[in-house]
Amino acid sequence: MALTNSQYDYFMRTYEKRQLDNENRLRGRFDEVYKKIPRLQTLDRSISELSVRQARKLLDGDSAALTVLKDDLHLLFEEKRLLLEQAGYPEDYLELSYACSDCRDTGYIGDEKCHCFKKAIINFLYTQSNLQEVLEKENFSTLSMEYYSESHKDPLTGRTSIEAMETAVKSCREFTRNFQKDFRNLLIYGDTGVGKTFLTHCIAKELLEQTFSVIYFTASRLFDIFAKKQFEKDEAAALDYEHIYDCDLLIIDDLGTEFSNAFTTSQLFVCLNERLLRKKATIISTNLSLDDLNTLYSERVFSRITSAYTVLRMTGDDIRIQKKLMGRL
Repeated sequence: MALTNSQYDYFMRTYEKRQLDNENRLRGRFDEVYKKIPRLQTLDRSISELSVRQARKLLDGDSAALTVLKDDLHLLFEEKRLLLEQAGYPEDYLELSYACSDCRDTGYIGDEKCHCFKKAIINFLYTQSNLQEVLEKENFSTLSMEYYSESHKDPLTGRTSIEAMETAVKSCREFTRNFQKDFRNLLIYGDTGVGKTFLTHCIAKELLEQTFSVIYFTASRLFDIFAKKQFEKDEAAALDYEHIYDCDLLIIDDLGTEFSNAFTTSQLFVCLNERLLRKKATIISTNLSLDDLNTLYSERVFSRITSAYTVLRMTGDDIRIQKKLMGRL
């Protein structure tokens, strides 16, 4: 699971509180029922005293003590059940209840994390990713190839728009499928409005569902965080800064739309280089050409990208314009 120690501790404290709440709720039920049915408290005392008495007899060698205990307890529990039923209580009213009956609110089944724990982690990671709402609409299941044509040819590669998209989708699916065992990075570049950001959302959705931590930032937002941490000592920016380096996947969207200067260039290099050293995956999407990337961000940045990233070029007509023409916006 892609959690820091502090995040893991937060989840475990949540489960510990849940267990404590369960016990407090049960004590409240006992108080309520004892007031309404005093005979129940007497029965519970009898059950405790009988169990202790027969246990002593068993230890002293009385082999019949266990049989007697079972028979007597059956009678006492049956009387309890009838009293609860007559008072309108469910049979299990005086038993611990759980939000998750499978793990009994411990978060674990044996040594494995329970499904409720995994779901809680996924929900948390969605919140951290900055993508919670958009991924409901933009994912592999909603991806459509109808906006990519065979008539539009890329003058640089000679491939059609749909060929480029099919190649990109295949590569992105492989990226998610092999994410844990195969360290890779992606650069998705090309024409405006051809689905580059959409593809990053598809990847993010798949990996979040696998409980990997994914952080999404536009380039402008990313460099704003760097600047606030560096020059304003902003605490929130400092926290985001740590997530940027520690998350399993960092998505930098629309690189080149930010105000570019020596600071952004140096920060981009540090970010990309540090994540490479940590073997943390990064995806960059941009409308810039490779030549523009080299010119705008220096040879050092360009070298890191071209040597350590799978490069996907996408071309075609702007999907937003196509949707407007089709009356879908």
